[in-house]
Amino acid sequence: MHFQPIERPAQAFQQPVTPAHLQEISRRVFGRDAVEAVELGLGMYNTTYKVTVEGRDRPVVMRFAPEPARQARSERELMRNEYATAPYLAPIAPLMPRIIAADWSHELIGRDYLVQTLLDGVPAPDGLPGYPRPTWTSFFRKMGEITRKIHDVRGPAFGPGFGPGFGPVAAPAYRTWSEAVAGALRELAADAEDAGLHAADLRKAAALAEERRDVLDEITEPRLLTGDLWTVNAMIAKDAPEPTLTGVLDFDRTWWGDPAADWTIRMANAKQDERLAFWETYGKQDRTPAATWRSLIYEIRHLGAVRLERHRHGECDGVAQSYDDVTAVLAEID
Repeated sequence: MHFQPIERPAQAFQQPVTPAHLQEISRRVFGRDAVEAVELGLGMYNTTYKVTVEGRDRPVVMRFAPEPARQARSERELMRNEYATAPYLAPIAPLMPRIIAADWSHELIGRDYLVQTLLDGVPAPDGLPGYPRPTWTSFFRKMGEITRKIHDVRGPAFGPGFGPGFGPVAAPAYRTWSEAVAGALRELAADAEDAGLHAADLRKAAALAEERRDVLDEITEPRLLTGDLWTVNAMIAKDAPEPTLTGVLDFDRTWWGDPAADWTIRMANAKQDERLAFWETYGKQDRTPAATWRSLIYEIRHLGAVRLERHRHGECDGVAQSYDDVTAVLAEID
């Protein structure tokens, strides 16, 4: 089998799998040998390969979660969370890869893995720069439409987790939104401390969420949040006259809550440029004082997750910047 991994330092968070593992999985799932495996590099958590299998017309995607011991409590069993989310994503099913196989047994390799169909197109971060920026509005308009469909899905309770055996086992569903937000901030703080980082700012935000639970608990209906949907998790058509979004993927960080708390909303608000087209199809935002206060708490949660990711990938300057960013947001809250 031809094997093309990405060269990474031995201590890198994303760890490769061996050609022998890929071959065993190909035989288990398809009863046939793999003839080529190329590692894909856009993601920053799972390890992903495009695999060509003997006798199949199209390659497939094999995604491997980090080993359990390498998973933080706020990121535990994310791949299982994605698998459990699939039925709730039916409104956008034509845009998503199909799951061919899922294996949590750890019999062949000590990691969870998924085998999925390969989406057509090119990753949006690679394809968008080939178009004049004014034409990007078509892409963001479609992103708004997709996000609206996901946020319209109602759930049973707040927070991550889809019941026993699914989702992050250390993060069960919560009765109220304030409990879910405070719990998420405390988990991020504990993960930062486990990594040797200070987290007093995240714990302060958790305390604020508890003190102002009345503002957070104005959100009474859990909605499905994408977790981290944005350009890096989107595909666009190759050689189309304008950027045409054709697929979305990697829904391993979904959870139930206030749509305004979603990473997608944060990114749509990050710049006043072509992404303003997002709101044409998504709809208007709540700009009340209570919603504005909630958005500041949500921003700290995002910054806490970014801090962990930057630390994981050795971005010391980025970690330091996260403290300044959280301090600035806390000053707005106070």
